[in-house]
Amino acid sequence: MDPEEQGLLADSVGLALLVVLDGLTPAERIAFVLHDMFDVPFDEIASVVGRSPTAARQLASRARRRVKGGGTPTQADLNRQRQVVAAFLNALRGGDFEGLMAVLYPEVVVRIDEAAGRPCAPREIRGAQAWARGAIGFSQLAGSLQAMLVDGTVELVWAPGEHLSRVLRFTIAKSKILEAEIVADPARLRALRVTALEE
Repeated sequence: MDPEEQGLLADSVGLALLVVLDGLTPAERIAFVLHDMFDVPFDEIASVVGRSPTAARQLASRARRRVKGGGTPTQADLNRQRQVVAAFLNALRGGDFEGLMAVLYPEVVVRIDEAAGRPCAPREIRGAQAWARGAIGFSQLAGSLQAMLVDGTVELVWAPGEHLSRVLRFTIAKSKILEAEIVADPARLRALRVTALEE
């Protein structure tokens, strides 16, 4: 290749990478770039993204799958996710505080984006007891939540009138919910691939 062709190829590859990275969440993008491109350890990445090292590792893994063309988790992974999400949803629908506590890490962290939260309400909830108590207050709405595949992982979706309004995303480790995020920002929702779970 002559230098001009090399320059054009580099530009097109760079643009393609930007498009792919733009499809990731900010935390996924940071974890992926820092770890896979700069070999930064997950302990350090965790402090940058404000997550645990385990959650940072899962962010990078999820981003890696999406960058490689959306490779899906194994069926065994999906089955484990499905069991944990189903246990959470059943406990939520039943107003079962102990049931919620059973599927949450004691130090679970829940993040709420600007569009999902009430004005002046906290954007982060820490601790299983705090989230379980707050979640039970919304148990009457849980009947409208549905487990679906979101970007290849099992999440909870609220779509009244078939209009995607909220997605509850989970980071699951050792059959417990380590972190959760409530997403309602329209731009972020539009970027998600939401499909039905196979029975």
